[in-house]
Amino acid sequence: MEKKSKTTLDFLLEHAEKEPVSFHMPGHKGSELYQKHGYGTFLQRFMDCDITEIPGADNLFQTEGILQEAQQRYGRLYGVERSYMLINGTSSGIIAAILASVPEDGQLIMARNCHKSVFNALSLGSIQPVYVYPEMMEEHGILGQVTAEEIQRAIGENPQASAVILPSPNYYGICSDIRAIARIVHEHGKILIVDQAHGAHLKWLSKKEHGGAGPECAEEAGADIVINSIHKTLASFTQSAVLNLNSQRVDRYVLEDKLQAIQSTSPSYLLMASLDISADLMERHGAELMKSWNQSLDHFYGTVKNIQGLNVIEDDCLLDRSKININTSGWGITAAELETRLMERGIFSELTTGNILMLMSGIGNQRSDFQRLLEALKEIQMEVASCEAWKAPSKTLGENGGKMPKRSELFPIPKHKKRVRLEEAAGMVCAASIIPYPPGIPLICPGEKLEREDIQYISQLRQAGEKVIGVNDAGEVTVGA
Repeated sequence: MEKKSKTTLDFLLEHAEKEPVSFHMPGHKGSELYQKHGYGTFLQRFMDCDITEIPGADNLFQTEGILQEAQQRYGRLYGVERSYMLINGTSSGIIAAILASVPEDGQLIMARNCHKSVFNALSLGSIQPVYVYPEMMEEHGILGQVTAEEIQRAIGENPQASAVILPSPNYYGICSDIRAIARIVHEHGKILIVDQAHGAHLKWLSKKEHGGAGPECAEEAGADIVINSIHKTLASFTQSAVLNLNSQRVDRYVLEDKLQAIQSTSPSYLLMASLDISADLMERHGAELMKSWNQSLDHFYGTVKNIQGLNVIEDDCLLDRSKININTSGWGITAAELETRLMERGIFSELTTGNILMLMSGIGNQRSDFQRLLEALKEIQMEVASCEAWKAPSKTLGENGGKMPKRSELFPIPKHKKRVRLEEAAGMVCAASIIPYPPGIPLICPGEKLEREDIQYISQLRQAGEKVIGVNDAGEVTVGA
């Protein structure tokens, strides 16, 4: 008898049966949060709630009823002029924001470590990028903040650019000084877009009254458009997000037109209901949930210091501490090895890059989750302490598995393209981003030349089984013709 192959459903149910500890997105961390706060009926009637735009259900692209109220709710929560629910993730909001802010064939000043969705917007709008480069956190081998001085430099050299976009926090929780950047951008009459996909919670978690500390949210710091992945750290379902319009520098009607052009014409009511639930949780229980989250983080960071040889990134005023970044170099093992050892103990993390393991906490994590993580780290420390490897700290490899995006000469993005084999592409201008994923930050961007060392590195990643977007099944990349 032919063996039945495992389905997606099989995998999901098997994984759920293990009752794992989630330190990865989404932020709700499972059904317990919904059950505890009175949304169990929604989970029980899940399939029955999967509908279309029947009378009374409103229309996402011309809201007048229940969806309008949900969006107004987010506007009140974030203190902005208008909020728009997104059912194609933050990526759709980023693309729409750029297309509404930069004319065709215009220029966009953008952080070189932007998410790949920004590069998709460049292609759709025939927009030329001007790169600004984040600082390097040398000790850990990851990218840090984009400074206000770097933004000032780029605007001075490219006065014709229409807008600026950067991620804050970045994937590792490092924020930029958005208030200082917004002041410079607005002094020059330009629009500031902030990809706050990883910081939807900052509005509340950083508040002193909730026991928090750290960077302020981009809405309060003065950004014009802020896009938040509610699903990453708060309580909505994966693929749901919110775009906040925070000024009149952007024509909202143009923005709304771009949003309806980018998003699905069949928006999921399950996703939109989960966004409504997340907003309801923040309105009714936000203070207690944020205080509990901060107390759990206090406990973790206070205790983890006692684990010998373990280096955790902290004590930075620009760090969103809900992202737990563990540098494994002091243990003489890679982040991937630590990830495997944690999974053996039922704990699942978000991202490994070189010697950095990032665990993403969320609103649904319980104190017991952090305690299990601490106990697991103590056990693993005892294991590695008995190995010779621990006596020789490994070299920090950093983001993109060890190769950082580099400053390089930028050429016009090719309008005429062709595909060539990767090994034959040296010296050619890239026409479609090449992206190790995760974290989704391009290694080579459109307009940059492919060098032999880049090709060698990409080949090594693929041989190691890593996912590299931009290299097709035939081993080809897209370059200028």
